Amino acid sequence: MAQAAEQSAEQSARTGPATIGDSEFDRDTAVTLREEGVYDAELSAGWTIIHAVNGGYLLAMLGRALGQALPHPDPFSVSAHYLTASVPGPAVIRTQTVRTGRTLSTGQASLFQFAEDGTEVERIRVIATYGDLDGLSEEVRTSAKPPAIPPMEHCFGPSDNPAPIPGSSAITERLDIKLDPATVGWAIGAPSGKGEMRGWFGLADGRDADPLSLLLTVDALPPTSFELGLKGWTPTIELTTHIRCRPAPGPLRVSITTRNLAGGFLEEDADVWDSADRLVAQSRQLARAPRS
Repeated sequence: MAQAAEQSAEQSARTGPATIGDSEFDRDTAVTLREEGVYDAELSAGWTIIHAVNGGYLLAMLGRALGQALPHPDPFSVSAHYLTASVPGPAVIRTQTVRTGRTLSTGQASLFQFAEDGTEVERIRVIATYGDLDGLSEEVRTSAKPPAIPPMEHCFGPSDNPAPIPGSSAITERLDIKLDPATVGWAIGAPSGKGEMRGWFGLADGRDADPLSLLLTVDALPPTSFELGLKGWTPTIELTTHIRCRPAPGPLRVSITTRNLAGGFLEEDADVWDSADRLVAQSRQLARAPRS
């Protein structure tokens, strides 16, 4: 894995940053049309964390399939229920158009993999509304403000973490994350007890963000449960993401908060801001807290 990361870095140095449509993210979320409404896909092991494929990566792959199946290009609202844990390997995505209008279209999609006995197992079910972000009004009335995060050079990435996450951390090699020092106490055994995670975000190969990659971004930072003093896998039960506008080039800022952990479940509310100080994506997910 380290050798692959070095080769990727050398390639980036030779060719410059990856571009939208020609990057590792685009290749690893690619889907191939088999027949109307049915797509073949390959879940890459490069986007695993602990022992499962990252939920944001899966959401982006389903989002790509729906973007091909529906008449409108951009995800506006995407709601996903994670039914069983996905694993690297082949998958099938089945889509269905629910409604088509002049400015919006709605569809649903499910991702299936195969059990050892050959039967299909549904991993995720999504319903989404798509439109054209370039056709939206430019009027903005908001009380939301970008998160106050120190400059990147004063933040911490995976290579600075003295307490590596057990299991796979392959996804960290594909991301450029720099976390606010105020939210990394968990990495040195001193969690703050606050359900907060903030940081700068980008893809490691330099690819700029687009609406599809924002579906990954909302679920790419370490879980807030780490700062609550809990360790282990925090599986997503449901994740709803709203894409508000097309992001400007440059690094993103992500702020995630949890206000309530009860009954073994917690919520994570994420805001994503672009380099132009615009709120480009919002999400809420329900997740199962790590078990003691």
